[in-house]
Amino acid sequence: MSSSFSWMIGGPQGSGLNVSAEILARSLSRAGYYIFGQIEYHSNIKGKHSAYRLRVSDVPVHSHVEAVHLLSALDEETLVGDLYHEFPAHRGHVHEIAPGGAILYDAEQRKFAEWIERDDILLWEMPYAELLERALAEAGKPGQARAYRIMTNTLALGASVAVLGFDFEPVAQAIRESFGMKAGKVAQLNVNAAKYAYEYASERFAKDMKYKLPVAPARREQILVKGTQAVGLAKIQAGCGLQTYYPISPATDESVYLENYQGDYNLLVLQTEDEVAAIDAAVMGAHGGVRSSTSTSGPGFSLMPEGLGFAAITEAPGPVVLLYQRGGPSTGLPTRQEQGDLLFALNAGQGDIPRMVLAPGDIQESFYDTFDAFNYADRYQVPVIVLVDKHLASCYQTLPVFDTSKLKIDRGLIYQPAQGSPNGDYLRHAFTENGISPRAIPGTPNGIFWTTTDEHDPRGHITEGIGNRIQMMQKRMNKLQLAAREIPDEKKFCLFGPKSAQKKTPVLIVAWGSTKGAVLDALDRADPQRQNYSFLQLRMMRPFPTEQVTQLLQGAAKVISFDGNYSGQIATLIRAETGFNIHHQVVKFDGRPFSEDEIIVAIEKAVADGAERLIVSEGQVVPPEYGLEQFNKMLELRKKRPKMLAPMVPLPPGYNK
Repeated sequence: MSSSFSWMIGGPQGSGLNVSAEILARSLSRAGYYIFGQIEYHSNIKGKHSAYRLRVSDVPVHSHVEAVHLLSALDEETLVGDLYHEFPAHRGHVHEIAPGGAILYDAEQRKFAEWIERDDILLWEMPYAELLERALAEAGKPGQARAYRIMTNTLALGASVAVLGFDFEPVAQAIRESFGMKAGKVAQLNVNAAKYAYEYASERFAKDMKYKLPVAPARREQILVKGTQAVGLAKIQAGCGLQTYYPISPATDESVYLENYQGDYNLLVLQTEDEVAAIDAAVMGAHGGVRSSTSTSGPGFSLMPEGLGFAAITEAPGPVVLLYQRGGPSTGLPTRQEQGDLLFALNAGQGDIPRMVLAPGDIQESFYDTFDAFNYADRYQVPVIVLVDKHLASCYQTLPVFDTSKLKIDRGLIYQPAQGSPNGDYLRHAFTENGISPRAIPGTPNGIFWTTTDEHDPRGHITEGIGNRIQMMQKRMNKLQLAAREIPDEKKFCLFGPKSAQKKTPVLIVAWGSTKGAVLDALDRADPQRQNYSFLQLRMMRPFPTEQVTQLLQGAAKVISFDGNYSGQIATLIRAETGFNIHHQVVKFDGRPFSEDEIIVAIEKAVADGAERLIVSEGQVVPPEYGLEQFNKMLELRKKRPKMLAPMVPLPPGYNK
């Protein structure tokens, strides 16, 4: 039986909690543990609340669980919420602690710890200021603890490591590595501070910790990677030569990651003045013979549909568009999770636009699907949209090293002029049997061509002739049928569980995108032998595998869909493509990803009660009035508590000089 440990660190944005979490993740990963990390952060730069949780396991894990075994609180908001607001947004994380779990908190938050009304958890006070002063005095900087408050995250890390029962030295090494070129006195100061906190917590608290890390599995070769990094690595592997973007959360991290490596590869990362310029520059790069891509989020993609049409009608080999979904509409929830852009990605733009839409379900698929997207763009000469989301972008996971041995670059059909052919013979948009016209890369001898966003003839000149229009539309749109025939089923969908054609599947779960991980973990827990449940993960949304999916749906006694949006867009797509009505739709639209626990309770509720629509949030199935109930409860809690001030954000020494 597998086991896992759930740890969380919370504090104000800008306090370095993500650094501490990722140092711990690297240390545990090197010891052989499987890690799944997930961060929730506010859309402002500094001050608002953020929380980072790690799930540490002896088997691969793909999602988070609701219960937290150890919480490390860097501020009072982590304990009691943001009650200083007129309309508080959250109540902290104490309610998430598993019975018998523990909280490490700063002595400066003592009065807020006294507000906690649970007697089934352990509250451990840490004198971070005193311990930091000891480390500073040792470094010849006495009396400066207040100026170095930014180091509280390092102290919290040391205390957490002690309570986990993990060796300190691997963590110390990871701390030193995190400072890079600054790995000198500053790095050692942080190591010393963490060590003091480690020793303090070891002596006083570690022996009382009920929950323990599982026994580490045998070490193996693995990487610890984020979704944005996996996408960036795939683009490099695919030979992407032009990456365009306009800064927008959560897509920007991918482009910033690529900027760090563009000097090492034949790659230009171009920050444009807006998203219109980003998509148009990528289209022109594709026409110029360079593998091109742009990355954006929902609001930015809203400015790109005309560019998609530009790419499609001119039969550009791409671009590849990475669409990082986030909470909408409009600015919405800039740094929160949602799968709300599926139908938009399928239908954005005026007229009938041939485009391919892929939806990887995890970090590993994000790597391979992004690589494939460039081959599809070149081969079928269409824009390719890769739908990822905030959760995939920012989660941090241990994975086997990506296998690139079978990845082959396919540049599609390239025009090769016949010996002695005169300039002017080449027809860029020539009618062909399969709809794909050889494309010429600028500089190809006798490869001069015209193209335009008006309807055009085979030479690329504008025309409004009826026969030409009919043939050109069929030429462009039939590329999707060609792709559907050529691309193997395993790249379109995945089926987990019984595959017997003789009897009906009792329950078929249907999901897409990052919900995959939570479903897999839930079924491992609820139905490890896969006797009662199967899981259909949809991975290619256009061209849609209609025939295969229809057979699977009709072969199930009960079908339950999971969708990270309000309207149940995957059920809408399935109905449009197959005519099948999903029996039970489970939706989540609170700005957070599905947890393993939410999948389980939703399945149990759907099977037991037969409700057609279920809403989940905070680990449970909730009624439609849940939102208002929680809103009012927060107001009552604010009235009940003494007046609370907004937490201070720790700044580096000399920040204001």
